Amino acid sequence: MRYFVEFAYNGNAFHGSQRQPNGITVQEVLEDAFSTVLRQPVALTFAGRTDAGVHAEQMFAHFEGEGLQVADGLWERLNSLLPQDIAVRGIFPVPDDAHARFSATERTYEYRITTAKDPFRQNLVTQVAPGLDFEAMNNAAQLLLGKHDFASFCKVHTDVKTTFCTITRAEWKDNIFTISADRFLRNMVRAVVGTLFEVGRGKMSIDHFREVIEAHNRCAAGQSAPPQGLYLTRILYPFGIPTNSDCTNRE
Repeated sequence: MRYFVEFAYNGNAFHGSQRQPNGITVQEVLEDAFSTVLRQPVALTFAGRTDAGVHAEQMFAHFEGEGLQVADGLWERLNSLLPQDIAVRGIFPVPDDAHARFSATERTYEYRITTAKDPFRQNLVTQVAPGLDFEAMNNAAQLLLGKHDFASFCKVHTDVKTTFCTITRAEWKDNIFTISADRFLRNMVRAVVGTLFEVGRGKMSIDHFREVIEAHNRCAAGQSAPPQGLYLTRILYPFGIPTNSDCTNRE
């Protein structure tokens, strides 16, 4: 039987979400906790990949299991083993063909900035110099809407079949950039934000930003924004999933 697990994490201590040989990852820690509690090896398939230092307020993964008593304290036992920077929010059965990554219809990220030094939000937001032109950045961001080839904002040498994505929302509001799409390329959001910073600082015109999109070349875009301000905040699926506010198997 297939199960989805909803979880959240602070990415500061991890070398990204997915398991890799050089550095501790969210997947490694979660799989170790699941394997300990269930007394059998557990392989988790994540809904997506986040870079080192990037956070997730909502992430999903799926795994296979038989006869799990998910309502009988499984998530509490997992949370007791997990470090403070990872929290399981819920575990629930799904159809056998449900896939955490490929069944997702929309993902939303937020990039959070501050113009003031704040010791209580260190590594949770990105500090930038005052004076960004948010109106110009929002005008440029509107050019992202729709289906486009976003190769200019994709990490080079990435093994993907297509660099086309459909973006349905891209806007700055109250020092937060929100972007939603059917899929994202590796490093895409950070590259978009870093290039929008160039617009906001007056170093790139909106017409030039359009040319960056049309160039389909990573060298045309600006530097990637730092990872600590980036959050995966929402993933949507076409089938019913009890998430955050309505999940019964949660704290």
